[in-house]
Amino acid sequence: MKPVTLAAIAVATAFVLLILVSVIVAGRPWYVVNEAEQVVITQFGKPVGQPLTTPGLKFKIPYLQKANVIDKRLLDWDGAPNEVPTKDMRFVVIDTCARWRIVDPLLFFQSLGHERGAQSRLDHILDGETRAIVAEHDLIEVVRSTDREFVLGPPTNDSGEQITSGRRVLEQEILDRASARTLDFGIEIADFQFKRTEFVKSDIPRVYKRMISERKRIAEEIRRDGAAEAARIRGGK
Repeated sequence: MKPVTLAAIAVATAFVLLILVSVIVAGRPWYVVNEAEQVVITQFGKPVGQPLTTPGLKFKIPYLQKANVIDKRLLDWDGAPNEVPTKDMRFVVIDTCARWRIVDPLLFFQSLGHERGAQSRLDHILDGETRAIVAEHDLIEVVRSTDREFVLGPPTNDSGEQITSGRRVLEQEILDRASARTLDFGIEIADFQFKRTEFVKSDIPRVYKRMISERKRIAEEIRRDGAAEAARIRGGK
């Protein structure tokens, strides 16, 4: 009976160990962090320890702890086109975009939790700062960056309006203001740009009319100069 009893105990022990190993494996006590990820470990929903930002094989307590993966790469933000008033009470539709990254994963997890929350927060911050900055500048500052003339054709900015800031400066102002606010959420905005700027539909006919009138004026000047030059040549004969 003794050998039979020992064999039964051995089988039972092996069976228990097999179940224990299966339970541990099912709980996945290990995980891999790659180069594009960072991880915040939570226990019963609350963060424990410091975020893991280096790649490699990591371990956690199975069933009790959870590895929350947070992206480390540059992420895209694409704003919705908005109708925005300028300082000189002109309305333009501005379509914006930005790139951002999570620089403090623990603060990000505690304040926003996930990328959807971050995108929503960026919508609020970047759209708000865009409206505020554009409202502080005239239309010409929004659509142009310098006073330079176009290579082809006559100057397009002959109305006496002077560009003191320009679109690039406005983009940087929006970036600086928004960045100061997003740091509270563990987010860094790396870049911000006006993707597209256009007049509202109600202004387009008036703008076209002004462009046509300006081109007619330039054409008349050219014809007048040509006539004067022709008269000088004929008079010289």
